Amino acid sequence: MARLTLEYSLHAIKSMHDREIPQAWVESTVAEPALREPDRDHPGVERFFRPIPEFGGRVLCVPVNTRVDPWRVVTLFFDKRKRGAL
Repeated sequence: MARLTLEYSLHAIKSMHDREIPQAWVESTVAEPALREPDRDHPGVERFFRPIPEFGGRVLCVPVNTRVDPWRVVTLFFDKRKRGAL
């Protein structure tokens, strides 16, 4: 996996800390997503999804503003709706 240059919003940093989500999981989700789709409510934001085996296969969702350079991670969360779908 190539090393990504990502910027993180304060909300994303707080979410990683509060939810104990390692930065490596975020980076692997963006670098090698199982699914990538536009955010229907926020133009310029794409959602990257990837099951995390180390977390019981739960699906991590990482919304990223891909219109800026470097890409900016807006937030992150485990998406219950995608569990079992990927």
